Amino acid sequence: MTDTTKKVLRLLHPDQPLEVRCAAVLVLSEIGGKDAELARVFCEALKASEARLRMHVIQAVGKLRIEAALPHLLERIQEGGEEAEQAAQAAAKLGAKGTRALQELMPKVAPGLRRYIASALAAAGTASAETAAVAVLLDRDPGVVEAAGRSLLAQVPALTPAHRKALADQLLALISNKKEPLSASTEVVVLRVLAALDDPHTEAVLWERIVPPYPLEVRTAALQALGKWATSPTKEQLKRLFACAADSDFRLAAPALVLLKDLPVSERTVPEWLTLLQASDVAVRKLALDKIGDRDTAEVAKALLQQIQHPDRSLRDSALARLTQLKQGRKALTTALLEADSPDRAWMLARAQAPFVRTYPAEWREQVFAQVCDYLESNDRRADALLFLLREADATELRQRLEDRALYWRKKKAYETALLYLRLLLRDPSSGFPIRLELACCGLKVSPHDLAPEARASDPCLQQFATLCQGYEAELSAALEKIKWLSPEDLYYLGFHFAEQAGQQKQFGGKVLRLLVKRSPRTKLAQAAKRKLRGAGLE
Repeated sequence: MTDTTKKVLRLLHPDQPLEVRCAAVLVLSEIGGKDAELARVFCEALKASEARLRMHVIQAVGKLRIEAALPHLLERIQEGGEEAEQAAQAAAKLGAKGTRALQELMPKVAPGLRRYIASALAAAGTASAETAAVAVLLDRDPGVVEAAGRSLLAQVPALTPAHRKALADQLLALISNKKEPLSASTEVVVLRVLAALDDPHTEAVLWERIVPPYPLEVRTAALQALGKWATSPTKEQLKRLFACAADSDFRLAAPALVLLKDLPVSERTVPEWLTLLQASDVAVRKLALDKIGDRDTAEVAKALLQQIQHPDRSLRDSALARLTQLKQGRKALTTALLEADSPDRAWMLARAQAPFVRTYPAEWREQVFAQVCDYLESNDRRADALLFLLREADATELRQRLEDRALYWRKKKAYETALLYLRLLLRDPSSGFPIRLELACCGLKVSPHDLAPEARASDPCLQQFATLCQGYEAELSAALEKIKWLSPEDLYYLGFHFAEQAGQQKQFGGKVLRLLVKRSPRTKLAQAAKRKLRGAGLE
């Protein structure tokens, strides 16, 4: 012992102030050795009443590896508290003797103290302590196992390559022992440490454990540990990753998504990505959407179409936006719209496409209008949704198509069918005189021609002519002169009722009756029209 050490040792005497004694311990921990006197003084100091001093001494005996202090350290461990943790760490640094003593003590103390011991063994940095720490991983207490694992992980960056290899071999032997399988908690910790050690033999162990029958926590830990080994997976490994990503438990799906996110999409993996569009978790579907949503194939379009009914709005919007940009997507949307089995389904699909429908090609509008005609003519309410969508696409074109269709059926003398289209046109308040006159005339063709006074109020065509007479009296009379497809019966019925009105409407009725006489002068209806004119005072 040097003179300096002797002088500093005197400062540890109980009659010295506490601050001086603590400072002396710190100095001795730097300059001291394994001198018997130093060991004796430190062992005495471990019994001091001052907790602050005891803590400094515990750290010093561990640093100087004073084996004589081991019994005192074990006592401190059993007493618990903050000193117990420091005492366990100090004892673990005393080599094989300290390691063995801690192992023997572990079964005799409370679970919380056992965790201190496990952590200390793993953090000691000695070969014996490290072997003991690996053995501690077999403990039944998950807390003890976790504590040992955390300490081992903290030591990994400082290990030499040889030391890493030795530790990895021990852990691989432990986890590969089929005769004594590990508990789930132990296996999780071992996988984390193996991943940190970066041993090449770890890859096969991790891939093996990401699928059943391994427990969920083991599979999750294996996925999280795969990291660099998942950059170029094999076909079988990819299949396992996709199975994990599609799992209903997001704890397993999340790490699988992290690995899949950075992998490129190839033709052979597209079917696997398609399965993820059926996953229960929205995040999984969104990743699949980002990966394959721009592929213009019928299979992708079909899968995307299913997303627009999902409760998550952002997923619905993303899927719809992609569908409308793809040729196969628009085809799938159109097919679904035209095959909708209910008005509600048709409306859902129509509203979904409304923001994008202006970009659709002309042939699309032709296809949808053909279906509209079928629905309208069979009195099917699904026509309303399709009409809404066509109106959003090109209202002017739709109006012209409806007019052409009405004219087609009127020329075919299918007046009831023509009225279906004319009534649709009349929903537009801006509909002009020609459409209103066409509607009134077609209505006249299907009217029962009841001459009873009470029939006037219930016949829509008479009301329509009354409105035209009020707003377009001059145009109305001139237009009737040119309409050749109205029969004498139609003209007589129209003129008869208006001749019984007053004012402008009566004058209009007179013009209609005179038009009948002019066109069919020698018929009985012409004679009846003349009598009506005389009776109404219109001659």
